[in-house]
Amino acid sequence: MMDRGVGATFEKMYKHLIYRVLLIVFGILSLPIVLIKYFKDKMENQQEVIKKSIVSRLEKEGVKANITETAREQAKRKQEFFNRNLSSAEFEKQVNIIINKQFEERVSNELILYQQKGEVSAVTICSSFSKLLENRLFFIYSLIFSFPMYILIALYKNPYAKYISERLFMMIFVIFGVTWLVFTILYLSPMNPAVNILGQTATPEQVEQFNAVYGLDKPYIVQLLNTFKSLFTFDLGKSYVGNEDVFTAIMRKFPVTLQVTFASLFIAIIIAIPAGIVSAIKQYSSFDYTFMLFALLGLSIPNFWLGLILILNFSIRLQWLPATFMVGNWKTLIMPSIVLGTGLAASVARMTRSSMLEVKNMDYVFTARAKGLSEWKVITRHILANAMIPIITVIGLQFGGMLGGSAVTEKVFNINGVGSFIVDKQFVPDIPIVLAGVVYVAVIISLANLLVDLIYAFLDPRIKSKMKSY
Repeated sequence: MMDRGVGATFEKMYKHLIYRVLLIVFGILSLPIVLIKYFKDKMENQQEVIKKSIVSRLEKEGVKANITETAREQAKRKQEFFNRNLSSAEFEKQVNIIINKQFEERVSNELILYQQKGEVSAVTICSSFSKLLENRLFFIYSLIFSFPMYILIALYKNPYAKYISERLFMMIFVIFGVTWLVFTILYLSPMNPAVNILGQTATPEQVEQFNAVYGLDKPYIVQLLNTFKSLFTFDLGKSYVGNEDVFTAIMRKFPVTLQVTFASLFIAIIIAIPAGIVSAIKQYSSFDYTFMLFALLGLSIPNFWLGLILILNFSIRLQWLPATFMVGNWKTLIMPSIVLGTGLAASVARMTRSSMLEVKNMDYVFTARAKGLSEWKVITRHILANAMIPIITVIGLQFGGMLGGSAVTEKVFNINGVGSFIVDKQFVPDIPIVLAGVVYVAVIISLANLLVDLIYAFLDPRIKSKMKSY
């Protein structure tokens, strides 16, 4: 049963070009045996014997002669209709093309009838591989020497693992594409990193030495290939300023950004979801209008202005909270989280309201109420549950954006996070850190989108079913 499942999955994968290439690459050590089996089956194939007998029978029955006569008549009428004078050789060539095409179609149709009756089966690479899997010796050999191929097949058989693997594979192209675009922009930029770092008083020799050390004197294509190589090796190089390891520098600042992001997300969700639910259920009420006003204000207020107002009131006047962020002090997380969470809460709440309004008048909601379910169960199980997809989308996109770094908020509260770190280095420009920042943001956004899509599958059975049949 296991071998049949592997063979069926192999055949399904072989129909897709990308998977076919991967199967050939990962199963290269087992492929020669499969090819030998394929050509052997091809030579011994009953299909070829039956095909020859069909051709012989149709010729004896005069089918080919009738096709020939009809083809000549068609070619002659075509020649007269277009008023063309063809030589006898060209005329015969056209006739033969028509004869061969129609006769092959007739033979193929006859062969399909045999296949449908189960009297003959086509020989393919997949069928040869499936037959070989029945041999335990080959199965063990291929499992040892082509183990990556079986990992690929196992991933393909699991819809979630397949979906995640495909998205991660596409993420690689996104990362390299974004890196190429940003690198090209920086390369064409009039800013000179050597002069910016060494100062205007730097001598030509110092500038030349700086460019030689960091490879800036090499041609565009060489620098680009070196950048791609650093992505493959996970060695993002050293920064121009401070000569620190780029990967280590970003990872050192990531926990701070992660802390602020989760705190902001928590504040936004506990405010936005209940407010959006109440506003949707009590549409056009005084609460709904009040909430819509505050949501509009939350979307309109700039982060830097709100941050400065909070610092002025709660840090300077009341002296309740520290004005700047300090690692390990939870009080310093409150104001930055409120600033970031305000805009997110406004977006999530508005989306919650609009999404629930679309669902609340559906027939199944009226049916749930008619069955006698409590209003709380109707709201949570039938309205909110079916309105969650757009809400999750907004939360996921905003979450990925905040993980990418909120430079303005980080600057206001003196948070040494990823966003402010990357923005500061753009003005140098410290190319290794800028490129690393681009890769970081691309990875974070891609992973956030992947997480959102997976949550879709758990929330909506229709999406789960679609993933399994894909």
